Amino acid sequence: MDVFVYGTLTDHATARSLLDTYEYRGAAELVGLRRTDGRYPTLAPGGTTEGRILRTPDVAALDEYEGVDRGLYVRLSVPLASGDGTVECYVGDPSALGAPVEWPGEGAFEQRLRAYCDGNDVVVRRRSE
Repeated sequence: MDVFVYGTLTDHATARSLLDTYEYRGAAELVGLRRTDGRYPTLAPGGTTEGRILRTPDVAALDEYEGVDRGLYVRLSVPLASGDGTVECYVGDPSALGAPVEWPGEGAFEQRLRAYCDGNDVVVRRRSE
């Protein structure tokens, strides 16, 4: 699985301590969401975020690290700007992380996140390192 990472997982030492197998596939930019910090880094509507593409088969370890089962982060599929597939991206629930972020719309965080991304052409653009 390819994942756009923008926080602690951009660091080799963190990835190595968590994942049995991984490789960085180059620099990338998330267009349509900006990084913000709460208890942990997360994303907010608008702007861009610099990061990297991390490839690993160990989805369960990433989900556990990001607290998906605990409601801290949601794993979201984001299209590549090139049109040749998608990458995953973890977005933290601002209420769970104490982040000053307002997501438009009604309903649960995951619903508002997906609606925003679908309606605002959020994409990941690969860049050369």
